[in-house]
Amino acid sequence: MHLDLKDIDSKRMLIRVEEGKGNNDRNTLLSENTLLILREYKPKKYLFEGEKGGKYSKTSVGKILKRAVLKSKIQKRVIVHTLRHSFATHLLENGVDLRYIQSLLGHTSSQTTQIYTHVSTKVVSDIKSPLDNL
Repeated sequence: MHLDLKDIDSKRMLIRVEEGKGNNDRNTLLSENTLLILREYKPKKYLFEGEKGGKYSKTSVGKILKRAVLKSKIQKRVIVHTLRHSFATHLLENGVDLRYIQSLLGHTSSQTTQIYTHVSTKVVSDIKSPLDNL
C-alpha cells in the first residue's frame, strides 16, 4: 500500500486508501493538523517519500516507527498496525458510532470492528444506565 498525493482530498478532509488492509478501498479522515504539516512538507509524488523520492518500503516504515517509539520511551510493543488500532480506539472513546469506525477502517463485517470495543473500558464507564433517568 502507498499513498499518492492524489489520494489527499483537502476539500472533504479525507484520504483515499486503495488496496489497504484486506485489499479494501476506503476513505479515512484527514486531520487539519496533518494537512498543515503536509503543506509544509511538499512531497512530489508519494505522500511519504524516501530521500531519493521513491516510496518507503514496509521495512523502512517499521524502522522509522521503531526509532520514534524508542525516542518517546514508550515501553509497550508497537508495530505499524498499532497505529490503526489506536486510531479506532480513540474514535470509539470519542463517541464515534461503531458503524462509522467500521467504514473508516474498511471492515466488511461489524464483527471485526467490535474487537475494538473490548479495548476501551472508558466508553463502558461513560455509559449511564437508563434506570438513572427514572
